[in-house]
Amino acid sequence: QVQLVESGGGLVQAGDSLRLSCTTSGRAFSSLAMGWFRQAPGKEREFAAAISRNGDNTYYTDSVKGRFTFSRDNAKNTVYLQMNSLRPEDTAVYYCAARLVLTSGNYFLKGEEYPYWGLGTQVTVSS
Repeated sequence: QVQLVESGGGLVQAGDSLRLSCTTSGRAFSSLAMGWFRQAPGKEREFAAAISRNGDNTYYTDSVKGRFTFSRDNAKNTVYLQMNSLRPEDTAVYYCAARLVLTSGNYFLKGEEYPYWGLGTQVTVSS
């Protein structure tokens, strides 16, 4: 079993930055591929970013490329989503997700590929 706890959300103005954190427990962190998803009010959950278990490979949805950076610190069992140049359309609840993987370099883009989820952290960007 894997437990995920997100933190770092808040209310910011357009153009500001936030760093989300997701700390895990219960399974060897280095065996986990991780993802960030987000759900805006009235919309379906969407993929935002993914990282492989070794941290070498990342992938971003087009709308966040160049603004968001996904990283991991295996010593702290934590992943981070650095979000710069925030826009009002980034407003959403951000969820951290994890799955156990055998291959170091793989990442995953679909929500159904992740069996473990956190409860989410709210990010609100005002214009």
